[in-house]
Amino acid sequence: MKVLKFGGTSVGTIDSLRNVKAIVEGNTEPLIVVVSALGGITDQLINTARQAASADASHVESYSKIVERHHRVIEGIVPEVRRPEVLAVTDKLLEELGNIYRGVSLIKDLSDRTLDIIVSYGERISSVIVANIIDGAVHRDSLSFIRTTKQWDKHILDNDVTQGLIHSVFDDIEAPVVVVPGFISCDSNGNVTNLGRGGSDYTAAILAATLSADVLEIWTDVDGFMTADPRVINNALVIDRLSFTEAMELCNFGAKVIYPPTIYPVFHKNIPIVIKNTFNPDAPGTWISDEPAASEDKPIKGISSINDTCLITVKGLGMVGVIGINSRIFNALAHDGISVFMVSQAASENNTSFAVRNADAPHALKVLREEFAPELSAGSLTEISSQPDLATVAIVGENMKHAVGTAGRLFNTLGRNGISVIACAQGASETNISFVIDSCNLRKALNVIHDS
Repeated sequence: MKVLKFGGTSVGTIDSLRNVKAIVEGNTEPLIVVVSALGGITDQLINTARQAASADASHVESYSKIVERHHRVIEGIVPEVRRPEVLAVTDKLLEELGNIYRGVSLIKDLSDRTLDIIVSYGERISSVIVANIIDGAVHRDSLSFIRTTKQWDKHILDNDVTQGLIHSVFDDIEAPVVVVPGFISCDSNGNVTNLGRGGSDYTAAILAATLSADVLEIWTDVDGFMTADPRVINNALVIDRLSFTEAMELCNFGAKVIYPPTIYPVFHKNIPIVIKNTFNPDAPGTWISDEPAASEDKPIKGISSINDTCLITVKGLGMVGVIGINSRIFNALAHDGISVFMVSQAASENNTSFAVRNADAPHALKVLREEFAPELSAGSLTEISSQPDLATVAIVGENMKHAVGTAGRLFNTLGRNGISVIACAQGASETNISFVIDSCNLRKALNVIHDS
């Protein structure tokens, strides 16, 4: 059995949906197909909700365009014999959506819970459409088996409950293809929630791991993981193979091919992930597994970046030799749900710097200044400061551990090209060297590193 996930661009047009149909029907083994909303619909749903909340009359026209988009797709791809049934189901969902928009407009309020309900309609409708264009397919609703729980004001997977529900829904299905909506879920009270950005990938991985699939295929609009962002590096190449660790490192530092949590469930079950292109299905794609990298592989598999970095520094001579300072820093941040993606500390222990998203920086500063108010007042900590609008770059490759001088080549290349490194970090596993630079130097840095 295989699990196939198709993203928004893969189900965005009638032509792309024909590709999806051909890919799925070309498989002979049982399949679970996870689909995103039609390309661009999620943004439309959110923007229309915000228009309604601000009593902007244009939300009515925006809603009409959402309805028209789905009707055009149904009329263009669903077989005529099934069309009345599909329109009946989707029109009921679209009517519910319209009623919610009217309610939001009347009370001029858009709560997080209401927005979660609104965005769920994208996947709920697209999955009905896809299920009715594939021969022999049946539809199952993810709201019936993906459960979440609340943690730090975020919805996270309730894994134990979800696994039991998945088995209860899927173990007795005999249909060759089961189509389900990605991204959406609900909590123990039946409230609609979602798995967050890239949640359709996560849905597919949860299903693959729970049902012990042979492989998880992520179908997107690129041929696979690239050695660098092809929008920046013209000669970027497709990476044939990655380890789970390499893929995770690239994902964490900005590679948008798959969503990072996707890797965890299948990694623990040793289920390979294959990245494939819906628009070029004959391309081999990128194979991700736990197989060790070949000895002849290049030390660096890829370069990734985050062009949204703020570096926060906690500094003071009173930190030297004091046990528990870093624990207090990161516990305080974790308690408020602030994610840190890079840490750098001086060997003298008189400062610790870490990278967060620009949007998280003001909150992080507030939290830390409250946590260390006594030390700041006494002078044992001299400052907690931020440096926004930076970029983080990472070079990734498990074979770096066997290659002497990689870090030297990296920083020599940057230095020769006049690029100053503000902070850097390298894990003991030597699979990642990451560093922070001014964001204005990002494009130049990526190019000179890739060439080197």
